[in-house]
Amino acid sequence: MSMLVSRRTLLAGSAAALAASALPGRVWAADPLKVGFIYIGPVGDYGWTHGHDVARREVEAKFGDKVKTTFVENVPEGPDAERVLRQLAQAGNELIFTTSFGYMNATIRAAKALPKVKFEHATGYQTAPNVSIYNARFYEGRAICGTIAGHLTKTGNLGYIGSFPIPEVVMGINAVALSARRIRPDAKVKVVWANSWYDPGKESDAAKALIDGGVDVLSQHTDSPAPLQVAESRNVYAFGQASDMRSFAPKMHLTAIVDAWGEYYIRRVQAVIDGSWKTSSVWEGLKEGMVGMAPYNEAIPADVVAAAEKVRQGIIDGTGHPFVGPIKNQKGELVVKEGETLSDEQLLKMDWYVEGVEA
Repeated sequence: MSMLVSRRTLLAGSAAALAASALPGRVWAADPLKVGFIYIGPVGDYGWTHGHDVARREVEAKFGDKVKTTFVENVPEGPDAERVLRQLAQAGNELIFTTSFGYMNATIRAAKALPKVKFEHATGYQTAPNVSIYNARFYEGRAICGTIAGHLTKTGNLGYIGSFPIPEVVMGINAVALSARRIRPDAKVKVVWANSWYDPGKESDAAKALIDGGVDVLSQHTDSPAPLQVAESRNVYAFGQASDMRSFAPKMHLTAIVDAWGEYYIRRVQAVIDGSWKTSSVWEGLKEGMVGMAPYNEAIPADVVAAAEKVRQGIIDGTGHPFVGPIKNQKGELVVKEGETLSDEQLLKMDWYVEGVEA
């Protein structure tokens, strides 16, 4: 059972619900566990928010009447987020997933005020006794995309539509550049910032600007299918974001990173139900199944598919890593020696670009 609640109509819960949130454990085990979600975009974005909502529905399918989910879409990363979190808690939600990096401070503040409510924050780095964090190694999928792009580009000019210059996005840009340049050393990744996670108009304009600037393979770190639709109309190859977007560009969609949150969400809901939930920090990827790849376009030559699969399998079995040296920065300075690999801590703080990135 699920419920869509707008920010205007989400009502405060009863005093009983508030009292329940202040008591240890589940008060009424016979009642369904209420699970809340807040989303940065609309569930119909076919990208990031869509992926989280698919996972929410997987939770419902798994647990049936044992759970009741509620989601609030289009919640800005600011004061609104904390208000929505408090309202979800007051409505009796015992577990709340906050699904955007910019919800971090709001999540921590709400968690401090509501210590018996359990929070799960996506892509952040702050935890608390009742706040867990979870993230996916999206850069692993970007490395596969970069490998394909390096083989298919004719000009060596690759495009990347960025949302915001946070470490996750910088990692993605760098992973594409490094992987492409291992195939074509002169490849460049030109970045245009949309300054939004979801804005079809800005995303479309960014795609047009990049293509007009000579880009012949396009990546995006934004959530609408608009860039793919532009790519399809201009006969330029492109990669989707967060889900299989080939229906929007049947000819030019090469593949896409697929965000697969469902198994994690089911795992964490089960932990609340059986009383084993504890704060944790999770960063999973291709090996664990939190990151997947959409089907490859049949137009990709067999040897290129083989090269992409070699990268994917190497990441899974540990014989390869997208950020193994030698790596140079934008200035051409060696920052990672040959054979060395950037640590998770270094990746999560990444605020610099590799050689070949124009941003």
